[in-house]
Amino acid sequence: MKSKFSGACLCGQVTYTADQPPVIVAQCHCDKCRRFSGTAHSVGAMFAHNAVTLHGDVRTFQYQSDVGSTVTKAFCPNCGSPIYGKNTRSPDHVTLTLGTMDNANDLRIEVVIFERDKPHWDCIGENVVSFETQPDWTPNT
Repeated sequence: MKSKFSGACLCGQVTYTADQPPVIVAQCHCDKCRRFSGTAHSVGAMFAHNAVTLHGDVRTFQYQSDVGSTVTKAFCPNCGSPIYGKNTRSPDHVTLTLGTMDNANDLRIEVVIFERDKPHWDCIGENVVSFETQPDWTPNT
């Protein structure tokens, strides 16, 4: 596994690097992660806080978890891309979103959290048409 990771938000205003491998890669289906990601789950790689360097300004949102810890979610104020999450239960760590990484090919999901809350539609069915790239399609065709 490579030891340096980089990433950016959609508009490029926020960038980061992590100069160590992640501690763990997790997929979470909790209600809060689904709402933050805008899809059925979030996927993040947890790194030691001192391994991560962030450039650019982020906005944050905090909430209390089911076990009483404070969770902080950070996002780009310009394009809204979710950048990282922090939890007071792991104060020396930060979880970077895999969707913002420049290259996460070496990473694999190691744990799924709140699997009980996974929506039934969070899968690709056998009979679903798939396209390698953006299709030449509109709702009228």
